[in-house]
Amino acid sequence: MNIKHKVSMITLGCSKNLVDAECMTSILKHDGYEMVDDLSQAEAVIINTCGFIESAKKEAIDTILDVARLKGPRKKLKYIIATGCLAQRYPDEIRKSLPEVDAVMGTSHYQDVSEVLDKLFQKDDFGWNDYIGKPGSLQHMILDRDVSTKSYAWLKIAEGCSNGCAFCAIPRIRGKYISRPMEDILEEAKILASHGYSEIILAAQDTTGYGKDLYGERRLPQLLNKLSKIKGIGSIRIMYAYIDGIDDALISEMASNPKVYHYLDIPVQHGDDEVLKKMRRRDTVASITKTLNKLRSAMPDIVIRSTVMVGFPGEKKENFENLLKNLKIWRFQCLGCFIYSPEENTLGYNMHPRVRKDVSRRRYERVMELQQQISLSYNEARVGKIVKVTIDSPSQDGIFYLGRSYGEAPEVDPLIYVASTNRPLEIGDTVSVKIMECTPYDLTGVTEDESAQ
Repeated sequence: MNIKHKVSMITLGCSKNLVDAECMTSILKHDGYEMVDDLSQAEAVIINTCGFIESAKKEAIDTILDVARLKGPRKKLKYIIATGCLAQRYPDEIRKSLPEVDAVMGTSHYQDVSEVLDKLFQKDDFGWNDYIGKPGSLQHMILDRDVSTKSYAWLKIAEGCSNGCAFCAIPRIRGKYISRPMEDILEEAKILASHGYSEIILAAQDTTGYGKDLYGERRLPQLLNKLSKIKGIGSIRIMYAYIDGIDDALISEMASNPKVYHYLDIPVQHGDDEVLKKMRRRDTVASITKTLNKLRSAMPDIVIRSTVMVGFPGEKKENFENLLKNLKIWRFQCLGCFIYSPEENTLGYNMHPRVRKDVSRRRYERVMELQQQISLSYNEARVGKIVKVTIDSPSQDGIFYLGRSYGEAPEVDPLIYVASTNRPLEIGDTVSVKIMECTPYDLTGVTEDESAQ
């Protein structure tokens, strides 16, 4: 096969976007394109954008403009393609405001990436919106894809979302919830395991909703059970769970299956019933508390991370104080906080009264100040204990290795800095580490043999 042209891929946003980018990379390689990391060598750059909230849109636009500086008649870079959520949501706006972009591809057209590049390089005509279709597709999913991470692999089990939260544009960008057939997921997991990926991280907009559309019932527990039986898979981590999808069957499978990490990412979004109702969340403070208590009773060592939002329209002082009160009760080991971003074509966009930006900022700061105290308390309790840590990379200073235990997901959770002088460590190694020091967000430890010296 003749190598066609050199292409770079830039991915912004969440893990689901990363999987989509890995699938596109695999398609391009199969079709003869050479993928390069060095943008200065690229003849085309594909920017897989996020467009979920205002800050994500700004990052996407800034990235496009940064890449555009490399483009010109006497320069190597000839074409920029914008794909992903921003492209799906704002194709016409991109055409008008970002002339540096040569083509857009929506979230249901990732499988057409080679075709779009072929037309650009061959200077074939095609309509600006030819590759912006109705969102919601699994056609691009490649079972044996080019995984860009080294010590773990994401496994996307569904596309889209049907939850209809008032603040969220994802259903309009990604389409309705579509579960992947279980046999496809299991086949991909076998391939990942054969390539040496022991830690598998399940991703979807709502992992606990898996199977409802396809089988008429939730089947995440059954999927976990089957995944755990695949040779080479050592651990499974669940991200993006919804409270109302965490039932007794899932809790039982997590508690009894030694390959399923006692870890859950559960974005509860708020801690006040009035705000939760306005957000069109199906949960209540009582249901959240009941489920968290069930999880901790079945798995006392479980680590739970969550996400909350402040400044949603109509959030009053007493609503916010209830959020703080319940965060103190729920005591998530890790917590992310967002300031509400009004998004067009969502129910929340026309809701009033809007919370002033300075008030939202202060509320954000108060949430994070509280969470620092909770996270520090959790981390301090780990000092002196020995934990199993998987090495992700060496640190930039060359002194420590960066790793994670079962209680830390990549990218979003604290890092464990590991010192090892008795032998070099490799990416993917799992070692016993004694935790020696901590901050609210990071821990430092030494390999077990060294700590005894």
